Amino acid sequence: MSALRCGRGAAGLRRALWPKGHPCFLAEEGTLGGVRGRKRSLSASACEQDRRKGCGHAELLEVLEARVRQLQAEGTAEEVMVKRVAMAQAPEAGGIWPPRQAPVGAEGAAPVLSSHWVQKLDKDQQLIEKRLQQLEGKLPKIVEKSTWEKRLRMEPRLLSRKLAGQLQQWERKRPQSPWEEQLARLLQEAPKKLSREADEGSESRLEGQRQKLLAFLECCLLTGHLPLAHHVLVAQHSRAPQQQLLTLPMYNTVMLGWARQGSFKELMYVFFMLKDAGLAPDLLSYAAALQCMGRLDQDAGTIRRCLKQMEQDGLSLQGLFSAVPLSTEEREELLRAVRKARPAFSPQPPPPPPPQVNTSPLLQEIYAKDPSVSYPKLHLSLKELQGLFRQQLGVEMATTVTVESVEKAPLLTEEVLQARKTLAALRAEWESVLSLELQETKESEARAAAEGRPSLFPYLCLLSEKELVGLLLQTLQALPSHGESLFFLAHELGVRVLKRKRLRNQVEELEQRYFEYLHLLASDTQIGILKPHPAFTQLQETAAERTLIFESTEVPMLCPPLPWTSPHSGAFLLSPTKMMRSLEGTQQHQLLLERCPPAELHGALDALTQLGNCAWRVNGRVLDLVLDLFRDKGCPRLGVPAPPTEAPRPPEGRQTPKGCLLPEASPADKAEMRRELARRLKVAREMQSLRADALYRLSLAQHLRNHVFWLPHNMDFRGRTYPCSPHFNHLGSDLARALLEFAQGRPLGPHGLDWLKIHLINLTGLKKRESLQTRRDYADAVMEDILDSAERPMTGRKWWMEADEPWQTLACCMEIAQVVHSPDPTTYISHFPVHQDGSCNGLQHYAALGRDSTGATSVNLSPSDLPQDVYSEVAAQVEVFRRQDAKQGVRVAQVLEGFISRKVVKQTVMTVVYGVTRYGGRLQIEKRLRELEDFPQEFVWEASHYLVRQVFNSLQEMFSGTRSIQRWLTESARLISLTGSAVEWITPLGVPIIQPYHRDSKVMIKGGLQSLTFSSSVDTNQKPNTLKQKNGFPPNFIHSLDSTHMMLTALYCYRKGLTFVSVHDCFWTHAADVGVMNQVCREQFVRLHSQPILHDLSRFLIKRFCSDSRTSKSMWVSRLKDTLLSVPPTGTFDLDQVKRSTFFFS
Repeated sequence: MSALRCGRGAAGLRRALWPKGHPCFLAEEGTLGGVRGRKRSLSASACEQDRRKGCGHAELLEVLEARVRQLQAEGTAEEVMVKRVAMAQAPEAGGIWPPRQAPVGAEGAAPVLSSHWVQKLDKDQQLIEKRLQQLEGKLPKIVEKSTWEKRLRMEPRLLSRKLAGQLQQWERKRPQSPWEEQLARLLQEAPKKLSREADEGSESRLEGQRQKLLAFLECCLLTGHLPLAHHVLVAQHSRAPQQQLLTLPMYNTVMLGWARQGSFKELMYVFFMLKDAGLAPDLLSYAAALQCMGRLDQDAGTIRRCLKQMEQDGLSLQGLFSAVPLSTEEREELLRAVRKARPAFSPQPPPPPPPQVNTSPLLQEIYAKDPSVSYPKLHLSLKELQGLFRQQLGVEMATTVTVESVEKAPLLTEEVLQARKTLAALRAEWESVLSLELQETKESEARAAAEGRPSLFPYLCLLSEKELVGLLLQTLQALPSHGESLFFLAHELGVRVLKRKRLRNQVEELEQRYFEYLHLLASDTQIGILKPHPAFTQLQETAAERTLIFESTEVPMLCPPLPWTSPHSGAFLLSPTKMMRSLEGTQQHQLLLERCPPAELHGALDALTQLGNCAWRVNGRVLDLVLDLFRDKGCPRLGVPAPPTEAPRPPEGRQTPKGCLLPEASPADKAEMRRELARRLKVAREMQSLRADALYRLSLAQHLRNHVFWLPHNMDFRGRTYPCSPHFNHLGSDLARALLEFAQGRPLGPHGLDWLKIHLINLTGLKKRESLQTRRDYADAVMEDILDSAERPMTGRKWWMEADEPWQTLACCMEIAQVVHSPDPTTYISHFPVHQDGSCNGLQHYAALGRDSTGATSVNLSPSDLPQDVYSEVAAQVEVFRRQDAKQGVRVAQVLEGFISRKVVKQTVMTVVYGVTRYGGRLQIEKRLRELEDFPQEFVWEASHYLVRQVFNSLQEMFSGTRSIQRWLTESARLISLTGSAVEWITPLGVPIIQPYHRDSKVMIKGGLQSLTFSSSVDTNQKPNTLKQKNGFPPNFIHSLDSTHMMLTALYCYRKGLTFVSVHDCFWTHAADVGVMNQVCREQFVRLHSQPILHDLSRFLIKRFCSDSRTSKSMWVSRLKDTLLSVPPTGTFDLDQVKRSTFFFS
């Protein structure tokens, strides 16, 4: 259906999510995709009406409803399409460009709408107005005649004739036979089993449906629709096939709801159903009954019999207060009832949890109670931090952030203004239509639930209609032009609704706990695709609106993040964030973390907290310069992407020129033109992507220009840490890093200026093979260029533009200029971050693991007067091999003369330690060779094959210990995979790791509109992917070690009062503290590799994969054990030399 026709966003989304076939139940956690309400198509056909009449629904209410649906369906097209909508809270600011679909390069006059789309747009507007009038006239009549609430059934339909007879008899005897006495008798006769017996296969199939039904019941209680929950429970219980879905928690949920209201009769009904289902009450069941008695102030005799029966069932009275999750008020009513029967009873306070002490030898000093240690405090006062907390709370409650785009403003032509006016009018109409649709949908879903089927109704009642419409518009606003999965959109909407409802009651408690934390910081201590209508997309392009909408979790925080206290608690205030990010659908990482003893994760949790506690601000001077270039035509040489208008244009109509279509055109000409067309389109798409990425980053930087902000962190499955906010952080490119500086400044002190100079020369890429003193002297020699770059960056000599990292170089030039011009450089307050990079850090860890003296010297683990450059050494070794082959007449070796350089081999050398294959290495070298203007391109393929072979041979000679460890890890992973398991290990800091590489499995999702089939490689039920497991283990293991080293450095730097952040193996701190950070970095590397890492790994893998007696006789397990016991021998390198190595990190 046309997106601009009838405005059926809410109802259309709901109907599209109803799958055909067997009924299912509500999805958990707000996922609307699995809901089945009334089975409806896009139009109320005669067939559908007949079906309804056949079911006995022929009353006037149904006739009116069917007529409304017929009116809704006028003009239905073949394809369901949904309009893109703007954020409801800021229509006056113009429209939005969602982050995934923001237009870039909008300048000058906007494109003109074709007459066809103008006519269609006018027609759709008229239909919307007609539809609105129809709904306004018809819907109130339906609502007025609503009778579903009167049809709710309270009395259960019991399958047991005996129990049904007892219920009827007891009801006839009221009030002579009080309900309380009946409850005591019923409890006495209850079965002594906790759950229905069922085979494992059927239980597995039913588990998902049970979770969804339980979610429906809980949602009914949350929204105040307890009678509806009771009615659906009765309806499900009365049908034998459905009764097998019902579990004890479902009965308890409804019982607890009646207990809170003091409705003992209805509670008794649930107890009858509980016994009829063959279930025995548990502690929560008894807690509900006793709580209800407490509210009704019942006599002690009934309560005493109830408690006696509970003890006979093997349930502890104390357990009512220690094992049952109840609110304070519910506990008081429960205690009131118990004390009527046992006046002397007093619940015991819960025992204190056992002390959780991290036993890692690497963290002994961190968790030692040392009163002399003074941790750093934030530069903001407690009052300021509390204000920032409230700002961030508002941002997350709104779920989205509106940001002004930094794109060059278009000319406000009459057409642009008219398009914006049209959009504003359309959005207002959509909001009205959606609100009316939502009212109709709620009424329809309520009737579906009244017929005994779980439906969307309680979920639609979680928020007001205005809030829900706003969230629906927000969910749909980011639709890309190619559309989005209905299942995904429904999931996003459901999560937002439940999150907002659930967290409202938690805000007060969160605020209290967060303020306590601030005292510490401030002190010394369905399936289908929804697509926007093409007319609407073109209208948006014409309007060229200037706002972007980001999710609140995509934007840096305005207050310090919540400290990480568990694998699922930390970072954002309200938005749930996992400690370990993973591929969608994977659960094995989270399960491992949940099973891990909490104390073992303290080091990783505290490191993530420390990294997120670094306060940032925007470097406004750099931002202004970048924005000038960005709004002009960009500058790709400086990393500022050009607008799409500068992209190479494909031939007209995206077809080859007419000349190549002529019969006389040769096949070679046609093929060449196709390749050229593909190349141009690829370049245009890449430019569009880069431009959009820069637009988001620069817009967020402009938005946060005058704010202090924080970047919460989490980790990937290997333990490497990343900021949670994806678009604006310090892990980005040179440009992204140059835009950031520390919000908290530190005096430079006596050595700070020297480190700024060294850092500047490091950023230029000059003097890489020189000493630190030589680099300082060189900075002094080019001081005139440095000051000129700072004072006249775009009009002067532009020395900074020739640097490897030009924007960071410019930012450092500006910082040095301010220091030089200050009265006393030692007291100058510097906010500039200074970096120290590891020297091919992966090889450093391999060399330390194998105590490889030759390899250690090559990667600067040993002290030296000048830095060793492993990339230059490999290039030199490859050149030796090339000369030998050239003398023997190898043609490709002769062609490569003069072309083998550090740059050609660097990427392959850097990544070979992380598992790059010869194929991947060849592609890397091919790319470098194509960048060489003088190299004969016809030899690129042959030369890249030759060079990658020689690079691997060179590394084998230079790092023999490294290669033996790599082979041992690879073979171990291969054998583990062949036993049917994925590779697991535990980092030295206690973080459990598992590789999520499994064989692809085909998954089909059936829906009302279509069925989708896709491949999934994260299904843990599938066998491991042996190739990925063995190739991934060596690099992933090394990544887990470099992450451990970084976390140790972060924790010990924090203990010494330093500001510390990292980009993996690049460590950042203030210029004044670089010396201290370097000392800590080296000490923690030595401490880490002083542990028997490989032997600990061997012991863990043997225990994990070779200790099962059922598989110990397997051939693969036997070979695995032999391999794991053959730990590679180590060399004689002395690790203490690292502490004296100047260029280990420099």
